Amino acid sequence: MPAWVLSAAYWLHMAATVAWVGGLLFLSLLLPPATRGLEPLARARFFDSLFRRFQPIAWLSLASAFAEDVDPELKVLLKQAASDADSFADRFDAEVWLTDMSRRLEMRVPEHDFRIELLKNIHYEAGRARIEPELVLSVIQVESNFNPYAISRAGAIGLMQVMPFWLKEIGKPGDSLFSPHTNLRYGCTILRYYLDKEKGNRVRALMRYNGTRERRYPAQVYKVFDQRWQPQ
Repeated sequence: MPAWVLSAAYWLHMAATVAWVGGLLFLSLLLPPATRGLEPLARARFFDSLFRRFQPIAWLSLASAFAEDVDPELKVLLKQAASDADSFADRFDAEVWLTDMSRRLEMRVPEHDFRIELLKNIHYEAGRARIEPELVLSVIQVESNFNPYAISRAGAIGLMQVMPFWLKEIGKPGDSLFSPHTNLRYGCTILRYYLDKEKGNRVRALMRYNGTRERRYPAQVYKVFDQRWQPQ
């Protein structure tokens, strides 16, 4: 695809994203004061409901421009993952791991119930994708610092900063990447795919996950892994 087409698509996407996010913020200011004071999870649900209505505006131009460049094998894997019948079954039984990681995560995610549920889902989705949950925790810290409704300048969304064009590509436009369940399913599937493609080389797989050719990103992931998430 010509470089000028990608460049034009990128700037169209950026303009749409800015308008979209600005619209969300403007609408949030129209809420009554009592609603603006909601807890973070309640605000996340509010943004999630708006996202479901307005998300096509944000990724329409980018999705069409990159349609030719989407890896068909990864597209099939994501479609299978998103349609998995037991998608979010809670089979977590590693109580020692949960207690240990909950203590480490408390400063970043102070709300107890959300923290525990998040850790359960991280452990399950990492196991499903055959990735160490500590590596997934490290990626999340670098990507979003555990903010489930983070949006990057490039338009990536949620805990693992998944690009929203995947929703259209696999035929799941109604899914919300602000949902930790959905975001972890997509993110772990993508990371597993790159690990397989790179024959287990984590540095190269992390570079591909982040869409970079520099080793700075995997160095950041390994730094937080060593400092905070490494199993004892």
